[in-house]
Amino acid sequence: MELIFATHNANKVAEIQSVVGTKFTIKTLTEIGHKQEIEEPFDTIEKNSETKAQFIWNTYKKNCFSEDTGLIVPALNGEPGVLSARYAGPNATASENIEKLLANMKGNEEVECYFKTVITLIMDGKQNQFTGECHGILMNKCYGEGGFGYDPIFMPDGAINTFAEMTMEEKNIFSHRKRATGKLLGYLGISGK
Repeated sequence: MELIFATHNANKVAEIQSVVGTKFTIKTLTEIGHKQEIEEPFDTIEKNSETKAQFIWNTYKKNCFSEDTGLIVPALNGEPGVLSARYAGPNATASENIEKLLANMKGNEEVECYFKTVITLIMDGKQNQFTGECHGILMNKCYGEGGFGYDPIFMPDGAINTFAEMTMEEKNIFSHRKRATGKLLGYLGISGK
């Protein structure tokens, strides 16, 4: 089985591939010759995820899935949330996004937060969504060199390291993306790693 993954983000592909293994073939937007990014204009993670999958289905009529992820900080009214990848601006780097988040959190002791991933699958025109969350706390500075995005400042509940200090296998014990992917695999009748 082959599914198009509506992304150019190699980090997301690696994380999902680490869960899927060889259960099915993932093809990225780059691999199918779609060079542009798919816009994410909506104010919910669910709708942005849905829009990307629908774009691929409507354009290529191929079975596909997409995902959208946000870091949600209740103390900041849910920021960065749906704007997580462009929190500090449309072309912001991960470092710039982290810098803005830490600046906005300065002096705030309500450090609880969570990652939320929503995967949208379209198979033969039928759509389903799968959600995964990982709750934890924000650190006040970066720890670790691995991962991507906000991983250096996020420590999941029950862990002693940030995501950026973990191997992929360690991260998958807690990961929001792993949990959503596990539900996707369950729906497909496939057991994950």
